[in-house]
This record gives sequence, structure tokens and C-alpha cells, in this order.
Amino acid sequence: MIIATSACTTTFEVPVETPIKPKLDVTAFSRVLVAGFVAGGTEDVDANLETVRLLRNQLKNKSSLKVIDAEVLPLRDVAAKSQPAGQQDPASPAPVIDLPAIIKEDKDLQAFEPLFANTAYWKKVGEEFQSPLIVTGTVMFAPQAATGYVQREEETYDTFGRRQVIPVRTYMERKGFILKPKFVFIDGRTGAVLYTETFREEVLYSAEQSNPALSTYFELMDRLVPAFLSTLSSQTIKGTRTLLK
Repeated sequence: MIIATSACTTTFEVPVETPIKPKLDVTAFSRVLVAGFVAGGTEDVDANLETVRLLRNQLKNKSSLKVIDAEVLPLRDVAAKSQPAGQQDPASPAPVIDLPAIIKEDKDLQAFEPLFANTAYWKKVGEEFQSPLIVTGTVMFAPQAATGYVQREEETYDTFGRRQVIPVRTYMERKGFILKPKFVFIDGRTGAVLYTETFREEVLYSAEQSNPALSTYFELMDRLVPAFLSTLSSQTIKGTRTLLK
């Protein structure tokens, strides 16, 4: 009986779409301002300007929020001029934070973290742009190098012409870039941080391969932009489901 049933059963696939709710409730906002980023790692790419341009274009096409076109905020200068976070009483000055002139490593970005907790500054920015959702943060885009054994598959044919694929370990010198953005979402009505999310992507090429830094930056950003958009708007995951007929 089971054999007869199996013999008469066929399967077919149907496309399905699964809606994913956004991580952040943005129903209180009609506008979004991608304000700018504190960026560093390499001088080959202005990660501040490029990230602002990229995210604004993505939000215009894939978000219901109206994107505000405005000058990118000079956040490094703002941080240098701002009072340290928590300093409300001039009679009780907080210690001065030394900001690095050149941002090369992650620890250099740590000095700028108080800027994002400066509710007075962000509330003022929000008032200027009619209380939008503000997107800001930090971007580290830095070159990296690595050496070691890499496993790859090598195709060979025996004397009878039969194809074989065998794993081969090869010592290689590789170079590439690492991209680590931290997105900070701020309520433009209050200046308070609503949500933060950090990403990390990297790519390595063979030492002989030459890839421009800017194209590598966009390659890495392409990987994480869908996750960034899923923070603000509903996304749909497409797939298939197998059914019996």
C-alpha cells in the first residue's frame, strides 16, 4: 500500500514570500536624516561621504520615509567642540577627551562615542530638520593583510580522462579590506539614542590581485545594506516550498 502511494506521489515547488517586521518601530517618523559618520582606517576612501550617499539612495528606493537631502555634518569637528557627555554643570567640568587627529584603529573611534550620547546636540539637529529619525555612527574601513595556508579545489584528469577534484592546501599572501560600520539611530525629537547595530565584513584577495579601495568598499557595503534596511522597514524573504501532489 505504501509502495503504491509513493509511486503515485509527485512533488512540486511553489514560490513563497515571508514578511519580516522591522527591528525598529519608525511609525512616529515621516522623515529620515542620514546625518554623517565618524570614519577612518584609510585615506583612499572617504567612508563618511560614501556611506551617507549610499544609505540615502537605498532609503529613497526601499523605505517609506522621506529622505532629507542636506549637507553632511562634520561630526569630527562637532565632537572636538562638544562638551563631554554628562557635563551639564559648568562648575563641575568633566575631563577633556583627547580626540585622535587620525583614525586608524577601532580604539581611535572610541573617543568619539560620547558624541552620540549628546542629546542636546542631536535634539538641536532634529529641530532644524523637523524632528526626523537621525542615522549616524562610525565607519571603519581599513586595509588588512594575512598570510597562511588556504585550501582550494584543484581539478585533475586521470589517464582515462576521468575528472577529479581534490582539495589542495597552498601557502598564500593575501590582502584586502575590513569594513566595520556602527549605525546609531537617534530620535530627532528628543536627541536620545533609539537603537544601535554594528556590522563586520571583510574580503581578502591574492597579493597579485589589484582591487581599487572604492570598489571593495561598495562590495562590502552591498553585503550589509539589506540588514541595515531591515532595521527601518519591512523586508520580504523569497523562497520556495515543496508540496505533494
